[in-house]
Amino acid sequence: MRKQIAAANWKMNLSQNEAESLMDQLLASDFNLSLNQSAIFAVPAIYIPLAIQKLSGKQNVFVAAQNCHQKTNGAYTGEISAPMFASIGVQHIILGHSERRTYFNESDALLAEKTEAVLAVGSTPIFCCGEPLEIREAGTQNGFVDAQLKNALFQLSAEQIVKVVIAYEPIWAIGTGKTATSEQAQDIHAYIRSVFAAKYGQDIADQISILYGGSVKASNANEIFSQPDVDGGLVGGASLIATEFAAIIKALK
Repeated sequence: MRKQIAAANWKMNLSQNEAESLMDQLLASDFNLSLNQSAIFAVPAIYIPLAIQKLSGKQNVFVAAQNCHQKTNGAYTGEISAPMFASIGVQHIILGHSERRTYFNESDALLAEKTEAVLAVGSTPIFCCGEPLEIREAGTQNGFVDAQLKNALFQLSAEQIVKVVIAYEPIWAIGTGKTATSEQAQDIHAYIRSVFAAKYGQDIADQISILYGGSVKASNANEIFSQPDVDGGLVGGASLIATEFAAIIKALK
């Protein structure tokens, strides 16, 4: 069975005291994960050592970075490389979030470099894709997402691609309160899997976890996660509320 994942993306939020309090509340919620389930916490980089310390005792719980630089090292003031994250125990890195694409002009070509950099240190890229509202309204979302995947990931071998987690995030549903219906989520997730099947074969495609990321919350997680090609969620705002995210973890298949 594919890995089922609840990934929290805290983005640029919380003071250190607030971050510590949230983690304590989550640990007190006593969620349990089966062997095929993982909870991943992508916290601001400055809080990663604290999160690793706090969460280290929980089985199948991991701390992630929200981004990394594509180079191993060098004169890139303020940046953090994949090897640096790996050296402190970070095993997952989010790449290509719509906010990085929009606000920092990250291209598919750049994300191809970042993906290879993360894989090179043995870490797992959580690769984001998804369309803006105008593309969805035009009905061309499949072609839009297809191009994102092919341009950034199709240079990878079959052995590499199975190590990548995909996060489909409809940009029109991030922070807006709008959510794709469970049928819409299933349709695009199945399409994404078919894109990988066409390139790498169905067996490889069936091993890739594909997460939904667009206003996931406790009230809709069960319905969304029940879809056959939805393997969990990349959660923004709801991950900042302990009871909400604990319920989302418990909604995993």
